[in-house]
Amino acid sequence: MTQVNQDRLVQHFIDLVKIDSESGNEKAVAETLAEQLGALGFSVNKLAVPADLSNGFNLYAKLAGTLPGSILLSCHMDTVTPGIGIEPIIEDGIIRSKGDTILGGDDKSGIAAILEAIRVIQAAGLPHQSIEIAFTVFEEGGLHGSKNFDMSQIQSQQAIVLDSSGPIGTIITTAPGQQNLKITLQGKPAHAGLAPEEGINALTVAADAISHMQLSRIDHETTANIGVVKGGQATNIVMPSLYLEGEARSLDDTKLQAQVDHMVATFEAAADKHGATVDIVSSRAYNAYRINEDDSLIAGIKAAFAANGIDAITKSTGGGSDANVFNGRGLKTVNLSTGMSKVHTTEEFIKVEDMVAISQFLVTYLTR
Repeated sequence: MTQVNQDRLVQHFIDLVKIDSESGNEKAVAETLAEQLGALGFSVNKLAVPADLSNGFNLYAKLAGTLPGSILLSCHMDTVTPGIGIEPIIEDGIIRSKGDTILGGDDKSGIAAILEAIRVIQAAGLPHQSIEIAFTVFEEGGLHGSKNFDMSQIQSQQAIVLDSSGPIGTIITTAPGQQNLKITLQGKPAHAGLAPEEGINALTVAADAISHMQLSRIDHETTANIGVVKGGQATNIVMPSLYLEGEARSLDDTKLQAQVDHMVATFEAAADKHGATVDIVSSRAYNAYRINEDDSLIAGIKAAFAANGIDAITKSTGGGSDANVFNGRGLKTVNLSTGMSKVHTTEEFIKVEDMVAISQFLVTYLTR
């Protein structure tokens, strides 16, 4: 088997995470990757996104192959905060940050794996299927890059996103849809000491609603949460208004709709009971997806892992990714683990052996 160059892979990953790219600030890393893909012989298109979304661009690239088949490989280029001035440390085969930032393995571990696999394939002169690349901006906090991706560029019928945690060989075939709720409760101000009975406390309305609301884990497929609360001016004023943000997720679209309807109805009932008004903006963040176990895409991925001695497993997740958006836009997509751990925290880390293993999988998959 043609082997991955571990030192080159790790160095490229470290170079990438040292480029600041918190969501909206992807220009530097996008320019770097466009140049690197061009040097590898890809035709590269820098795809514009709305200026208020990012100072960078989505990246599409294509390398024609001699084997039958075509696959789109995708990762996002942005990181969560705190992601400025990342200093990676390698100890005992583990890469982590110095501890005051995230590492950025989410999702630069996937990017490094893709480019390493292509370098290995080219150095060995191996025939491969056609490879398309979609690197997106602003995935964190809304999957905005994939929602704004120019899908007319893509010729492949199927895609692999490399943006999950878990053991190498984890294939995310099922992911939830998510609905976001923005709730504004309008009560009535009054002096809290002189005439509290003349007011309508928006917090009291919210408390009443939430106490009657099913939240947290609803069932094995469905969750719901109120995560943002803003309101109040002073202790001597009956709180006149309150703003809340919540979400619901489910692997089942019918259950998701039922949970959202329940949350909306509960807020409306509480507002009605207390004589307050409520305004709710409900928007779908992304839809659920489910790829059948016997699908040819899954079979091909499992076979490539098996050839490398890895017993792949399919599973569902509670999180969304660009795979949700691509599936929703008609491109059959699964999400694979790169081995990243404790993502979105300053304790984030990744094992070098996992990075090598996912890169090695790509070499095998692309050349089978």
